[in-house]
Amino acid sequence: DLLRGAGAAGRLAELLSEEPGIAAPENPIALPTPSRGKIAFDNVTFAYPTRLDTVALSNFSLTVSPGETVAVVGPSGAGKSTLFQLAQRFYDPQGGSVRIDGVALPSADPSEIRQRMALVPQETVLFAASARDNLRYGKWDATDEEIWEAARVANAEKFLRALPEGLDSFMGEAGTRLSGGQRQRISIARALLRNTPILLLDEATSALDAESEKLVQDALDHLMKDRTTIVIAHRLATVRSADRIIVMDEGKIVEQGDHDSLIAKSGLYSRLAELQFSSMDKAR
Repeated sequence: DLLRGAGAAGRLAELLSEEPGIAAPENPIALPTPSRGKIAFDNVTFAYPTRLDTVALSNFSLTVSPGETVAVVGPSGAGKSTLFQLAQRFYDPQGGSVRIDGVALPSADPSEIRQRMALVPQETVLFAASARDNLRYGKWDATDEEIWEAARVANAEKFLRALPEGLDSFMGEAGTRLSGGQRQRISIARALLRNTPILLLDEATSALDAESEKLVQDALDHLMKDRTTIVIAHRLATVRSADRIIVMDEGKIVEQGDHDSLIAKSGLYSRLAELQFSSMDKAR
């Protein structure tokens, strides 16, 4: 036991002594208040540190206006998820800049950047803790009234009230006591509690059955209202209502427009749509 403990402690010590590559500048520029939620990628070129010979984004430019919903689609490896990594400043690009409300991210405090964003990932992370703690992970000082209101809007109130101990119920390791749809609605309730001007959605309905998808999509519609939203979408049926659809391939924007105009172009989006919708018809 002592030897196993010593080995684990050594690995923890290595993590604790690690210096992050992304840090706040000595004199960070404060982001404008109130936040407008504008995101701009200006001529960004980026490759991950472990794959410097493979460019994830190449001279990429995109501006998302305050309150706009932009869907990002494209084949695997096109660079979609990289946009989220850079927007949250987990990495800095090798060329170009990323700005929020006009402020270049390296000039701002990373914690302030991330406080203005909420993320609903494809795979929700839940902790071995109570429902209350899992929900208020988005806002630690949230009251029970605020938690229940967020749960109601996220279509999570009914199953939470049915739990044996309500908000005090233990969720199990990684939320094993909940279904996939329920875990996603917990994630949406977290984002509602955060009440941020910028929302990042990473295909939050991709692994759900039809009934759960409808509940989650209804909750997302409430969440996206009046927020700047970037949606990474693999299922094109979920992005038809977006203000703008960006089609990416090999780290670049190859098409953009709404669903109907992109279908009419008979380009990459049209081919992806044909493949997906024909597969759905066969499945039926």
